[in-house]
Amino acid sequence: MSLKFSELKTKQREIRSGFREELGLRVHRCLSWLDRAEQAEGDNDAVFLFLWVSFNAAYAEEINDNATFGERSAFDGYFQKLIELDSNNRIYDAIWQKFPQSIRVFLDNKYIFQPFWKHHNHMEGYNDWHERFDASKRRFNSALASKDTKVVLSMLFDRLYVLRNQLVHGGATWNSSVNRDQVRDGARILGFLVPIFVDLMMDNPGENWGLPYYPVVE
Repeated sequence: MSLKFSELKTKQREIRSGFREELGLRVHRCLSWLDRAEQAEGDNDAVFLFLWVSFNAAYAEEINDNATFGERSAFDGYFQKLIELDSNNRIYDAIWQKFPQSIRVFLDNKYIFQPFWKHHNHMEGYNDWHERFDASKRRFNSALASKDTKVVLSMLFDRLYVLRNQLVHGGATWNSSVNRDQVRDGARILGFLVPIFVDLMMDNPGENWGLPYYPVVE
């Protein structure tokens, strides 16, 4: 069973005095959006978007304007830290015990594979999207076979990011009858993983979680 907002909020209140200011702000913001996602139960589009904002509050950090780090680099660094700190293998268990089939089906969905859309938007160099998609599935199956949590998380959030872009940039209709599976499954996967992520952060207040975007300014 996934962690709920009420459990995490109770824990936060009990231990937040030991948080650095930046961690306290991240956790506070992350939990506020997790709470809102739970209130939107039944509306998968809203649940997914609120959970993505919650995830963003947890990981995104201010970087130098001249830095070349992209979203993928930020994901990878954050996931690597979480995995190293996850002494009880909670992320591992979520992937291999709770959601292995859901994740497999999610990653087998071409509608959240970016090269598919680049091909259909007539961008040059993506006529081979089928081959790329097959190669991606092989890489995923290899990561599953070797139980490589980092690779699975990175691939999973690459696809979740495509879905996020479709919704945020108006590339989908709210509550559409088309391509509903990925929204439902994406919300379900985020709803299990994001609470684990923020719980691990609270368990490790001494770590440097980076400066959050838009600090509170009086």
